Amino acid sequence: MTLEAIRYRAGSLQILNQLLLPHETVYEEIRLVQDGYEAIKSMKVRGAPAIAIVGCLSLAVELRAGAGGEDPVGFIRESLCHLTSARPTAVNMGRAARELMEFTENESMEKSGDQLRESVIRCIEEMLERDVNDNKKIGNYGAQHILSGVPRDSVTILTHCNTGSLATAGYGTALGVVRSLHTLGRLKRVYCTETRPYNQGARLTAYEAVAEGFPATLITDSMASLTMREKNITAVVVGADRVVANGDTANKVGTYQLAIAAKHHGIPFYVAAPSTSCDLSLESGRDIVIEERPAEELTSINGVPVAAPGESSINSGYYLSAVNLVVVVVGGGGGGVVMPSLIPLTFTCAVITNS
Repeated sequence: MTLEAIRYRAGSLQILNQLLLPHETVYEEIRLVQDGYEAIKSMKVRGAPAIAIVGCLSLAVELRAGAGGEDPVGFIRESLCHLTSARPTAVNMGRAARELMEFTENESMEKSGDQLRESVIRCIEEMLERDVNDNKKIGNYGAQHILSGVPRDSVTILTHCNTGSLATAGYGTALGVVRSLHTLGRLKRVYCTETRPYNQGARLTAYEAVAEGFPATLITDSMASLTMREKNITAVVVGADRVVANGDTANKVGTYQLAIAAKHHGIPFYVAAPSTSCDLSLESGRDIVIEERPAEELTSINGVPVAAPGESSINSGYYLSAVNLVVVVVGGGGGGVVMPSLIPLTFTCAVITNS
């Protein structure tokens, strides 16, 4: 069974409220752009690819209802600007917004009103289909690259946060690599970190693994180094919210120490991401704006305080992994293996390695 984070048909969008998992499975209707914004901001929907898809689909639903009146271009521009501000570190929404706005402006030269709305809706629906196809390519490229180093044996993977069907339009990025390995009969086990403070690994990745029959074990974040040493980890595979021109990546906080530990133990470290997560406008990770989340996410669990009142806290949503620590799998069309310095030339679909 493949879990669905997004249910869409023309004029109707539902998202799985991931804040309620694994205890409740509740789909919520998204009727307006504001609904999409709030779902993204509150992390009812999360994962860089899914954020972009849900944001754009919320616009498609409102356009289908006739939003924008006589000025659909203005409405689309304002809506995309608002959606992009919900969670700024993930580049996918910003990139989708730029591409969709450029498409809209070009189409508006020949079309207006309902005709223009229909063209923009079709463009958004194609994004949904393209995301699933890109994820499958990432899964296959990543699995084959990992298996090239272990021609016969099954492999053991360690992953962080949630990067599966719940974080994308379907299939997944890093967990898509795990899915492909499982389909090939070559996955011995995947170890999932709990991923504090929002517990996406415990609540979501473990939930997906059980639902889809992956051999999986949940570990605490602080057990990662020990697991690498004791459990014969073949590779660490994580996702990314942004990959910049020099190969630096931004991903869920906790990724950086995993990359350092993997390098210490001589374990390949992969970042699996679609081409929509590449931001060639930034030279290095130092230029990425890192989202700061509310302190309450760290100091309480489901509204119950777990820290001393008045204690100061830092709750960064993401952190950076330097290019010299990673192997990067980027999906799109085509494929190959290149050095990180060649990302600007090949980022549409490549396996990028520092080895």
